[in-house]
Amino acid sequence: MYIIVVGGGKIGFSLTQSLLRNGDEVLCIERNAERHSFISQELGSASYLGDGCEVKVLEEIGAQRADAFIATTGDDEDNLIACQVAKHEFNVSKTIAQINNPQNRELFRILGVDATVNTTEVIMSQIAQEMPTHPLIPVLSLKGTGQELCHVEITEDSAVIGKKVSDIDLPEMSSIILIIDQGRTVHTPSQEIILRSGDEVIAVIRPEDEEHLRRLLTGTS
Repeated sequence: MYIIVVGGGKIGFSLTQSLLRNGDEVLCIERNAERHSFISQELGSASYLGDGCEVKVLEEIGAQRADAFIATTGDDEDNLIACQVAKHEFNVSKTIAQINNPQNRELFRILGVDATVNTTEVIMSQIAQEMPTHPLIPVLSLKGTGQELCHVEITEDSAVIGKKVSDIDLPEMSSIILIIDQGRTVHTPSQEIILRSGDEVIAVIRPEDEEHLRRLLTGTS
């Protein structure tokens, strides 16, 4: 698989390293000569000096045969332009952009970027897993649906303990798709399964219903 990474900062550099270790053909484009020199010393020919937003540069590195194009610069506008050039000029089938401002996600979607990653949300998700004061963790945005997967642990204060899934008044357009009990057994949520304290729930919800679901399953306000 040939993957182009635009931006040789910490994220782009680490991503390139990981993809190389995975056995992929990877090229990291970096426009800063000093940073490019560092990447070249570390990764050899996997680094290319140039601007990933320019058609000429992408043509020189064979973007037309790329399987994936990932823009990881610290500038949302640059990431958007780079992905659009890759998509529309070179027909790259999979474009992925780092977004630094979460409010830009919808714009990127409208303009044809296949997937976006917001580093702030990734970090917050990791913090939430380590901190019991954050009982609901958004896991994955379901592209084009307006919904997301989330993870919630049922606490001892929850009103749903001892109830069947069929008896829970979930938010509209929400559903529980998996239940993991304290023995780490994964259950599909038949309507008769009884919920217990310590069970972990994977649910599909709309982002605006996160607070409702959190209160329902944890009993916290």
